[in-house]
Amino acid sequence: MKKVVLAGPPRSGKSCLREGLKQAIRAIPGSPYPYVITGCPDGEGSWFQETVNQDPLLAAQLKAAYKSKFTPEFVNRVSESVKLCTLPLCMIDIGGIPSPENEIICKDATHMVILAGDLGKVQVWQDFAMKLGLTIIAEIYSDYNGQEDTVRGDGPILKGSVHHLERGEPVLDRPMVKALAKRIAEKEEK
Repeated sequence: MKKVVLAGPPRSGKSCLREGLKQAIRAIPGSPYPYVITGCPDGEGSWFQETVNQDPLLAAQLKAAYKSKFTPEFVNRVSESVKLCTLPLCMIDIGGIPSPENEIICKDATHMVILAGDLGKVQVWQDFAMKLGLTIIAEIYSDYNGQEDTVRGDGPILKGSVHHLERGEPVLDRPMVKALAKRIAEKEEK
């Protein structure tokens, strides 16, 4: 069972990556269904990207209505969802700050993907993963102005970049998204 945290600074493209990963994993024959838990009260549940694609104005209105702050009730509910999830693959999309609330939410996760538009912010997420005992699967530079992805997958941590993560644009066929989907969908060696 993998419980993969999607982490990184705000506005790195985590929610766009999450949607692309979900689609890319589902396209891999025999892969487990990628169940998503939204662990940030920013109003962007797993429904958000699809709604943006269909009706951007409605998506913006709903996001504004659902956006809130971390509350003890929210943190406890999401933390319990992570803890009790028994599906083979769960992705947890968390907020962009390695906060005490995110520690509680992630304490029962197993792995982490770090996505950052500023590589100077990676170390704080590496430290967060180490503190919680999470295995880092990937460290990815979110290159908004880039023209192509780069993939370096010859080690235990997938590294490289993903270009132009933009709401409403499909990303499931990007080389980094496909490589990361494959890495996440791999069965754990016993």
